[in-house]
Amino acid sequence: MDSKLPATGTTIFAVMSSLAEECDAINLSQGFPNFNPSQKLLDLVGQYLNSGANQYAPMPGVPALRKAIAAKVQTLYGRSVDFESEITVCDGATEGLFSAIQAVVRSGDEVIVFDPAYDSYEPSVTLAGGRTIHIPLITSSDKPDFHIDWERLKDSVTNKTRLIILNFPHNPTGVILSPDDLDKLADIIRQTKTFLLSDEVYEHIVFDGAAHESLLKHDELWARTFVVSSFGKTYHATGWKVGYCVAPPALTNEFRKIHQWVCYTVITPVQHAIADYMAQTPDHYSELPDFYEQKRNHFCQLVAGSRFTLRPTNGTFFQILDYSEITDEDDVTYAKSLTREIGVASIPISVFCEQPFANHLLRFCFAKDDHILEEAAARLCQL
Repeated sequence: MDSKLPATGTTIFAVMSSLAEECDAINLSQGFPNFNPSQKLLDLVGQYLNSGANQYAPMPGVPALRKAIAAKVQTLYGRSVDFESEITVCDGATEGLFSAIQAVVRSGDEVIVFDPAYDSYEPSVTLAGGRTIHIPLITSSDKPDFHIDWERLKDSVTNKTRLIILNFPHNPTGVILSPDDLDKLADIIRQTKTFLLSDEVYEHIVFDGAAHESLLKHDELWARTFVVSSFGKTYHATGWKVGYCVAPPALTNEFRKIHQWVCYTVITPVQHAIADYMAQTPDHYSELPDFYEQKRNHFCQLVAGSRFTLRPTNGTFFQILDYSEITDEDDVTYAKSLTREIGVASIPISVFCEQPFANHLLRFCFAKDDHILEEAAARLCQL
């Protein structure tokens, strides 16, 4: 039969995790912690599992959880949102992203993404009948980190541009936005009808004293934005697949029209448990930057003596390593070789790009216990 996604194969995350298992390798490829959520949160889940909260939750999500999300948004970003009409609990951030794209993208529309771009974006656009426009993030001598080429974005926005997808803190490069970046984006789209989708699943993992610049902070951008985030990343529970989407009422209304047919609702006892945990442990997410910054620093120090080169990541729990001084192999081949030969799995960056422009970079997840990072780094330093 004719495929609706003829260019789509198995995601690189599944490929590399499967290879890591096959080779009994240390899996620093797929982005998940190897440690559990806090025991307090696990106990809360158990409490609700055993107290009858095992039937369908309301389609938009358990009210207590949506109220907790609204309180967090107010505290962190100064945005007052209505839990009834502007917050929807999703079956993980990926479902939130998919439902937002399906809600607004129509046949013939164009959607702009920034490469390296998370691999779920384009298939979702294609299924909606849209066309994905790829703009590479760039580096320059005065700003060595990856960043948006604002002139190219301005030139790329047309009357067909229905949606721009942003992902900051950025997976896989770890770069973040500044307040000035939000103003530049507003200037570009002010006279358009373009919507925004902001993938902010790493919102709480920003380093070196920087603040996360959520699109929720910006009045003008907020009016046309879906903001998607993830409890899995925040509470070390990626397997629970619980996220949420915050958007103005008109956008939320369209979002829910899709969400209700994709999954209808999300696991009930976990929603109740997270709501309680947010209320009882409000400092958890404010402690995440220090927690992961220590892991970033530890991993970077461990590989400092290797032949890899790096610039410490600004956010997320991923570190990019440049292997251009080791070999001229392409990144997909080299990532698989490292998995087989030294037992360390990573993610090649080129798979996130329409036209690979940096094929000597690998992404490593440092959301692991220190002894695992130390063993992985020791193997990398042998190269």
